[in-house]
Amino acid sequence: MPLKSASKMIRYAVVLLAITLSACSWFSNGPAEKPTDIYLQLGIRYMDLDKLELAKENLLKALDKEPNNARAHSALAFLYEKINHFDEARQHYETALALSPDDIGIENNYGKFLCDRRQFDRGLALLTQASTNLLNDRLWMALTNAARCHLGMGERPQAVTLLKQALDMNGQYSAALVEMQKISYQMGEYKAAEDYLQRYLSEANHTAETLWIGIQTEQALGNLSLANEYRNLLLDKFPNSNEAKQVAGIR
Repeated sequence: MPLKSASKMIRYAVVLLAITLSACSWFSNGPAEKPTDIYLQLGIRYMDLDKLELAKENLLKALDKEPNNARAHSALAFLYEKINHFDEARQHYETALALSPDDIGIENNYGKFLCDRRQFDRGLALLTQASTNLLNDRLWMALTNAARCHLGMGERPQAVTLLKQALDMNGQYSAALVEMQKISYQMGEYKAAEDYLQRYLSEANHTAETLWIGIQTEQALGNLSLANEYRNLLLDKFPNSNEAKQVAGIR
């Protein structure tokens, strides 16, 4: 894509430069002006649209223009993580962090990556930095990722504390709501699990996991009609999921 056309696309297609994918983040201070910024934001935008080849092409162009751009390395790391190229992801996260050790978005993204790889100590340290930085205007994202890290470590009470803090800051944050649905169900707090699911559904769509937990929750509450509705939806929308396979023989 010619740079002039790319610039025009950025102006009209990307309102915010800080694009959020799931629980990951990038932070920016102003509009894209340099070629590097244009390619970077195109790459992030294409990732958001799940056009990963185009995303990779533009992010590599950004790094070709400016090899030491920390945000480009972080975005490319997230792309590699998304396609399960974990070694490449780690390399770009490390480069991004070395170039910009106090970048909140990089701390959040790489901290989550490390916790997902069960490297809890370093991951949690990065997420703690991001979640206690008063300049971070998305503290709830880092708090939720830190909570997930604690869950991976088997530390549920600490996770609940952080998730509640996240929801106090942003009661509509779907990633925190779905974690609280799961925890409430596991603790036998079925009405709370039901409430968290309804709040989640006002912000995001069902996943196979939310439906599976919803089925178990409604059965526990005696709402068999709703449990069956969730079951049918699970089989219809996610027929190849592990959750669907578990309920396929249940009538």
